[in-house]
Amino acid sequence: MATSKLDCSDLERYMGKPLQPGRMVEPIANADIRRWVQAMHYPNRLHYDAMFAMQSRFGELIAPQSFAVSADDGHGAAPACIGSIPNSHMLFGGDEWWYYGPRMKAGDRIWNERIPYDYTIKETKFAGETCFQRGDNFYYNQDGSLIAKQRSTSIRYSQAAGEASQNDNSAGYDDPVWTDDELEELEGRKYSWIKMLHELGHSPRYWNDVVINAELPERVFGPHSIVSFTTEWRAYSFTQWGSMHRRTDLNQAELGFVGPMAGPEQDPIEEANNPENTDGAYIGPSRGHLFPRWARYIGMPRGYGYGASMGAWITDYLAGWAGEWGMIRHCAANYRSPALTGDITIMTGTVIDKYVDTDGRDIVAVDCKMTNQLGAVLATAKAEIELSRRPA
Repeated sequence: MATSKLDCSDLERYMGKPLQPGRMVEPIANADIRRWVQAMHYPNRLHYDAMFAMQSRFGELIAPQSFAVSADDGHGAAPACIGSIPNSHMLFGGDEWWYYGPRMKAGDRIWNERIPYDYTIKETKFAGETCFQRGDNFYYNQDGSLIAKQRSTSIRYSQAAGEASQNDNSAGYDDPVWTDDELEELEGRKYSWIKMLHELGHSPRYWNDVVINAELPERVFGPHSIVSFTTEWRAYSFTQWGSMHRRTDLNQAELGFVGPMAGPEQDPIEEANNPENTDGAYIGPSRGHLFPRWARYIGMPRGYGYGASMGAWITDYLAGWAGEWGMIRHCAANYRSPALTGDITIMTGTVIDKYVDTDGRDIVAVDCKMTNQLGAVLATAKAEIELSRRPA
């Protein structure tokens, strides 16, 4: 593929300067938490079963650690794709998270301070000259307590490169076909991970008992579909009309998004006039996930999943294994390829180290990998998880 030159000259003026914050109109409700874990395929009773949660260490329903990104108005991508790159498309490239301790629950009102961090330009096989841009998100509750920091990475590339990647090539347009026997076998594999959640229950997973090189239980979900991706989209709080204080400094066309992908998504004036025009499921850059035609417009063969959801899948996978007495403290994930309709997602993990950190916390380090049914790697991650120490 011929290299497509990107004009990234506008990005520099945004680096290190705070953007308008992401702010929820109303506090979190338990229904928001339940909708989130259901959409993310995370059947942890701590986050949806009121009686189970009352018997937990928290005494009430709490949100999973992955919920923070749902409280933003753009998947945490806003500070990672600010600035104009003319005639460009954008995909998620990865997320790095740091968690500081406070748990989210009903009644909390989360707001997000957003600061563009940096960018670099590299040559890629997919799109020629490509911009990798990063931005920081700081999630606070109403008390001013810092819940988490997210450093998001976007991949920005030229419209011409996206079109060339699919030019005269219909490979991958059709969803794979699964037999009834294969689907039944998948349900068994899915339940094996759910059973692990039930067996752990309210008990701690003790740091003392974890062995280096031990394998985490496999987690499987899918096959993905337009329906499942739509369910995910609707679980993000900002996709509801009137749910966020919309930004007034956002213009899709000024960011460089092209033609039909530059609709008035999240525009506060148009939301009051005709909110369907601002709903990313139908019009604007987000509709590529749910409409194969627009997926192909940006270089994807068919409907594809959300990068922020992939990050949530990783967080939930690790947090579910850690149990209610554990906590992810840091996780860095790289997204190599999105989940496509018709595919399944398979998650595996390996304990690579255990130690006491400089703050005296008992930490287990874990490698995580996400693949599809063909073995193609969708994402990789490394995480540090704090666990409880077994009493002497």
